[in-house]
Amino acid sequence: MKVILNEDVKHLGEMGDVKNVANGYFRNYLFPRMLAVPCTPETEAYFATKKSEIEARKEQKRKDSMSLKEKLEALEVVISMPAGNNGKLYGAVTNQTVSDFYKKSGFEIERKKVEIPGHTIKNTGSYSVKVHLYENTVAEVKVTVKSQDDAAAKKEEVPAKKDEAPAEEAKSE
Repeated sequence: MKVILNEDVKHLGEMGDVKNVANGYFRNYLFPRMLAVPCTPETEAYFATKKSEIEARKEQKRKDSMSLKEKLEALEVVISMPAGNNGKLYGAVTNQTVSDFYKKSGFEIERKKVEIPGHTIKNTGSYSVKVHLYENTVAEVKVTVKSQDDAAAKKEEVPAKKDEAPAEEAKSE
């Protein structure tokens, strides 16, 4: 059945797209939620009048994805994982791990949009990861995986210096 989408539908298309879907999918999901309408000459004419608005919206998404691409490429992804002496991780860095890092940094990146070569990272080191944004916009991100022992050693050095400063202030009072 041919339908025209009223809104962006995940895994199907964007507003104004004409798609072929199963009758039951349209009848039971898309139509009751007002996500799509049947493709008739009247609905085609209606969406033709809104074409400039739809194109402006898509252009805004393209601009947003380009600015997001620049921000993601500027951000250094450093992930600490438990690893053995030879650099082999006890677990693995997956697309979910990278997505969680971005979530903590304030970016909403779905795990399905993160593409890791070989699907997982199992050793420490630097890797190039692709993040698919909108249409053909892809951000090449450098991911550095470090052993937790290295990260723990650095964290221990920093707090030790901070602990000494308050003790000196207490003595001077």
